[in-house]
Amino acid sequence: MDRRRFVILVADSAGCGALPDAGEYGDEGADTIGNTSRAVGGLALPNLGRMGLGHVTAIQGVPPDPRPAAFHGRMAERSRGKDTITGHWEMMGIVLEEGLALFPRGFPPEIVDRFLAETGAPGILGNVAASGTEIIRVLGEEHQETGKPIVYTSADSVFQIAAHEETVPLETLYAWCRIARRILDPVRVARVIARPFVGAPGHYVRTYHRKDFAIATPGRTVLDALVGAGVPVIGVGKIPDVFDHKGITEEVHTEGNADGLAKTEALLDRVDHGLVFVNLVDFDMLYGHRNDPAGYARALEELDRAMPRLLGKLRRGEVCAVTADHGCDPTTPSTDHSREFVPLLVHVAGAGGGELGTRSSFADLGATVAEFFGVHAAVGTSFLGALRG
Repeated sequence: MDRRRFVILVADSAGCGALPDAGEYGDEGADTIGNTSRAVGGLALPNLGRMGLGHVTAIQGVPPDPRPAAFHGRMAERSRGKDTITGHWEMMGIVLEEGLALFPRGFPPEIVDRFLAETGAPGILGNVAASGTEIIRVLGEEHQETGKPIVYTSADSVFQIAAHEETVPLETLYAWCRIARRILDPVRVARVIARPFVGAPGHYVRTYHRKDFAIATPGRTVLDALVGAGVPVIGVGKIPDVFDHKGITEEVHTEGNADGLAKTEALLDRVDHGLVFVNLVDFDMLYGHRNDPAGYARALEELDRAMPRLLGKLRRGEVCAVTADHGCDPTTPSTDHSREFVPLLVHVAGAGGGELGTRSSFADLGATVAEFFGVHAAVGTSFLGALRG
């Protein structure tokens, strides 16, 4: 067997311009990377720029490279929605014709009452759509006094449970989430998310003990096909959670982007075959949702600095793709995800660059991974031939 690696780096939420239907989602004018660049007076991304990032949207400080060293394009989302599950699933061949369930006014009594009955929790606080950091600031002290978990949602299909680690032990919080996951499966809520935090009133901080409990995919993914063919699939960061731990042969937990990048480098030193699928969550969790363009800019520049080390570990013919799963424009009034194109930068070790155009689905990436490893993808159009020139 030809033992090669294919690496996917998902810069979580790093969209590159509003999709044609963005208005239906309230996201006209969204452009996470481009608007961030203008908000901070320009970005320094020499490595991503050489890969062709300046061709996918207008980025202050990153002009289009006339001779990009990688293949570049962007991908449109076919699925309904703009969340983590929808984006990642589509990359791996699951296109959702119907969006997952949303609860912008909070969860109804039939869900809440069952949750309380089955968990034994003393009640809940919140039950509204809210910013995670803000609702913890407002309700954290009452939570610690009463032991009632903070339950909230957003514009995405999520049931989030926030609890202080000294008030509700992590294993209890995770157990509550598993119960909520079972309750919400028939309702088609995408994710139940444990949101642990620490600190004192006025100084609460969320921790990397966050855990996602995803609804099972409604069909077979490219990851399942790879594992079925004996190809290793290493999920880094929240990738295993997003796919309900299916189609994954090794799970690597991370604590932020820097840790994720370092662990990816370490993987490339010891793994000689398979897909390394990485999610870098800080873009979204720390900066997009908190409307922090300066932080978002720093995260993009951190990724840029890591690229030469990562790409330098690839053997001839191996591939590294940099993309995103949706947008989360930190320059808009909303703290929610945004309906955007995502960048597609593809480095092939030992090869040059070229244009990949606008792909009609995120699934084209999964189809390319499938062809690279010689397995079948039912959805998407592979661009592997373009990478071979």
